[in-house]
Amino acid sequence: MGDVLTGVCAALMGQHLSPYNAARLGAWLCGRAAELAIAETRDSEESLTAMAVVRNLGPAFTALRSRGA
Repeated sequence: MGDVLTGVCAALMGQHLSPYNAARLGAWLCGRAAELAIAETRDSEESLTAMAVVRNLGPAFTALRSRGA
C-alpha cells in the first residue's frame, strides 16, 4: 500500500501540488479507492491488496470530482 500511496503523491506533485497537499489528497484518494475495493469485493480490510486499491483509483478520482473538490 505504501508504494501505491507514494506513487499517487508523486504523480500529484508532478501536477504542481505542494508536497503537503499532494499527501493530503493522495491519502484521501487511496483511502476512497480502498473503500470502493472493499465494497466491490465484499472482502475484509485485512485481505485488501494493493492491486485492488490501484484498480479503484479511477473511481476514486471520479468520486472526488463529483464532490466538487
